[in-house]
Amino acid sequence: MSDMSDQNIVFIVMDTVRKDRLSVYGYDRPTTPKLEEFAEEARVFEQAVAPAPWTLPVHASLFTGLYPSQHGASQERPYLEESTTLAETLSELDYASACYTSNTWITPYTKLTRGFDDQDNFFEALPSDVLSGPLARVWKEMNDRETLRTAANWLVNAGNTVHEYFASNQQADSKTPAVIDRTIEFIDGTDEPYFTFLNLMDAHLPYHPPEEYREMFGSDIDSNLVCQNSKEYNCGAREIDDDEWDDINDLYDAELRHIDTELDRLFKWLQANDEWEETLIVVCADHGELHGEHDLYGHEFGIYDPIVNVPLLIKHPKLDPGRDETQVELVDLYHTVLDHAGATPDDSAALGDNALPINHYRSILSSDYRTPSDDDTTLIGDGEVAFIEYFQPVIELNQLEGKAQAAGITLDTDSRFYSRMRAARRLDGKYIRNERIPDEAYRLDNDPDEQFNYAEADDSIIEEVETTLSEFESRIAREWTDAVPQQDDAALDGMSEEAKERLQYFGYRE
Repeated sequence: MSDMSDQNIVFIVMDTVRKDRLSVYGYDRPTTPKLEEFAEEARVFEQAVAPAPWTLPVHASLFTGLYPSQHGASQERPYLEESTTLAETLSELDYASACYTSNTWITPYTKLTRGFDDQDNFFEALPSDVLSGPLARVWKEMNDRETLRTAANWLVNAGNTVHEYFASNQQADSKTPAVIDRTIEFIDGTDEPYFTFLNLMDAHLPYHPPEEYREMFGSDIDSNLVCQNSKEYNCGAREIDDDEWDDINDLYDAELRHIDTELDRLFKWLQANDEWEETLIVVCADHGELHGEHDLYGHEFGIYDPIVNVPLLIKHPKLDPGRDETQVELVDLYHTVLDHAGATPDDSAALGDNALPINHYRSILSSDYRTPSDDDTTLIGDGEVAFIEYFQPVIELNQLEGKAQAAGITLDTDSRFYSRMRAARRLDGKYIRNERIPDEAYRLDNDPDEQFNYAEADDSIIEEVETTLSEFESRIAREWTDAVPQQDDAALDGMSEEAKERLQYFGYRE
């Protein structure tokens, strides 16, 4: 193993952040002035693609270097099973590691925090000390047994709703300051090479930014009065007019400015304490968000570009600052981090068959990044294509059905709400394979907003991208099955009456 002094890693995920809403990417409102300063020292990637449209599978890919079909973490099986994580590999390389977030999906019960020396999810409803150890195994058992799966779904639903309840009362509008404080404390207290991972949740619904940031964007609206539940809108139970969208966008922009300010506080501390120059700093989003585009709100039920074409900024001595139009995949950040750490294939081999060895052709730090080679059989489509997968959104679907039922609306089961999806994306074209609705295809070179469906057109670019998607499906993607976990009140028989009343209070059972 090589000498890894000064090869520290700070990996930051801004949850649910749209690239086109950041001033560092040209947005006309000052949402990220401090990231603009950071960009003066960083490579800014314009065409970074997430492997999925939501937290769990994206983070599993970040931590394993695998696509969702390969690691299997989705709402159909909401935990990471066998794959060795980035934190586990770095631990073998003598790194101290920590994971701090307020995201309920990044906890021991989903096994995403496996390998971290220290972790805290700062989540009121599902605290990490409750969900570690034996209860993490209970979570797996609940999700593996069909009769208990609904209870697991309701547990996460309840946790998210409790979080929304507290946030709407301004008691927990953001845990980001605490996440930043804990990160500084961790770095300050270790002499080892360190890997610290942060997920910042401000831009995730519900939007309740601190007042000082709300005022920056001219919003005097009570955030409790706008639509903060995307399922109400998506099922048709709630309409949102242009004025309300403006209010929602003001609140969202204010949340982004709050993230920017807190990141600047971390960056200034790193600079002042000689932790800046040689440290790899990654700033990205795991996915974006839709605000009415394609008649959708949130990041469920679609894999359009505002959700999957995400911001990515990397500061590293090997990367000259500037804009980069190369298409990159977030899944490659696994190899990028290991490259920075000086890892070799032998390091992963020592951890067993479940550890993916570093592949320098997939490291963004490498001059051979995504260069076709006989030595690399992992690239599909000559390295120019990114792939996205979306499995059945069980929890969101249960919530959507509940909102629809309450409004007297019957959902079409042959709609996008019930459809799995996967896509191949190239800079000039994108093909989306849908399970229950017609396929979609877009010429991104002349239709970046994805308005005109080319799936039935005679278009050579679309045909090439679809062929590449078929190759991905043949080599990597696992087959779609028909099994969908259904709600069943009998699954709650083991719950206390108090717990059942709690679920009823938050609207998850009648």
